[in-house]
Amino acid sequence: MAKLNLLDRLARGDVLVSDGGTGTNLQKIGLPPGSAAEAWVLKQPESILALSRSFIDAGSDIILTCTFGATRIRLESANLRDQFEEVNRKAVEISRAAVGDSQVLVGGSIGPTGHMLAPLGTLSVEEAEENFTQQASILVDSGVDLIVIETQFDIGEATAAIRGVRSVDASIPLVCSFSFDRGARTMMGTTPANMVDVIGSMDVDMLGINCGRSLNENLDALIQLNQVSQKPIWFKPNAGLPEVGDDGSPTYSISPEEMGALVPVWMEAGARVIGGCCGTSPEHLEQIAKIVHV
Repeated sequence: MAKLNLLDRLARGDVLVSDGGTGTNLQKIGLPPGSAAEAWVLKQPESILALSRSFIDAGSDIILTCTFGATRIRLESANLRDQFEEVNRKAVEISRAAVGDSQVLVGGSIGPTGHMLAPLGTLSVEEAEENFTQQASILVDSGVDLIVIETQFDIGEATAAIRGVRSVDASIPLVCSFSFDRGARTMMGTTPANMVDVIGSMDVDMLGINCGRSLNENLDALIQLNQVSQKPIWFKPNAGLPEVGDDGSPTYSISPEEMGALVPVWMEAGARVIGGCCGTSPEHLEQIAKIVHV
């Protein structure tokens, strides 16, 4: 059976389950807090593969590659700049191995560069766009089914990422998701309405909300986004607010059952792809999938 792409599934009315938090789940098995998950793509690929398979077993219809921080410029801080292409290609290879011949889709994850754009920072829009273009080119060439530009907070950087992806592939399904980590605004002051005004007018297929802070605040942002967006919504909130332990690792208090109980509310508010970001385990996803896949 040929694999249906994201747009075909949305067009027929499907609600889909995405995956959970990569970094926080890897920290549970030894990734040091603050370390780049992308380092394990090369050093411990079996751990990335096992996590992806656990998401699929829990009911995920979409898994993301471990490439959130894999632009060339961001990999520099993890001393992986020279292995930029290897990291991205290997991450897609791992995801494709986890998916096998199933209907599960592989989304190529693209996160922010980690640098502020000029004039607030030193990174030019042109440099940012080139970094995103380079990463998107490898992800697409390696066989992802869609691209997810995620955890964005700056309209300028997000638009540079979209242009970069579309310069590589004009038709691949494309999601752009913002983190409203100041409640109804991002750290740069972007609101859901601002996001729709700018990003919604560009060539993207879904608008999204991911990460952020509390589930209540993420729901408020979802409601606001749904009121003004004409595009389907991607929704991956954190499993609540983290509490940082003495060892520097975060813990999240929202149980899988509590998160699952909120899924009907999220669907009613317009979410068409539902997963979780930081703190969201395979057990959380299993509860989400039980509701979505009824």
